[in-house]
Amino acid sequence: MRSFLASLATVLAACALLAALALVAWRQARTRELLAELAQVRTDRALTEAALTEQIKRGQYLESRARVVPEARRRLRMRVPTSAEILIFSYAEP
Repeated sequence: MRSFLASLATVLAACALLAALALVAWRQARTRELLAELAQVRTDRALTEAALTEQIKRGQYLESRARVVPEARRRLRMRVPTSAEILIFSYAEP
């Protein structure tokens, strides 16, 4: 009977060890999957930030005086007024 109990304890200990090893292997595989997903998210974020930076630069260029003045001349036939054409009004409070 003691031999049977000793064998049963050995079998249970081996099963517990195998279950623990399987759990560790599963957790490591899941960790690798999550790290790969995290790397992909970081790559996507970096690409998105680069695209956003490019769009901000483009917006700054489109709003710049160096671009607006020539476009206003070309499309709207606008020009910079001469000093004789500029009138300055002063406002006096009563």
